[in-house]
Amino acid sequence: MELSAVLTPAPEGGYVAYNPETRTTTQGETVEAALMNLREATELYLEEFPLMVTVRPLLTTFQVTAHA
Repeated sequence: MELSAVLTPAPEGGYVAYNPETRTTTQGETVEAALMNLREATELYLEEFPLMVTVRPLLTTFQVTAHA
């Protein structure tokens, strides 16, 4: 099963990894570690709560006006 991963730099270092389909979240010191932790957390989640629909989220960007 192919799922989505969103990684963002963590303020304290490393990365926060989020899977929008299951809403599982974890972290890791590197991108690889964060993805490995997310894979493990998501597999454990899916053992208890199988996905009934595998609709992939649409990821895009948008701009806002920044106020200094």
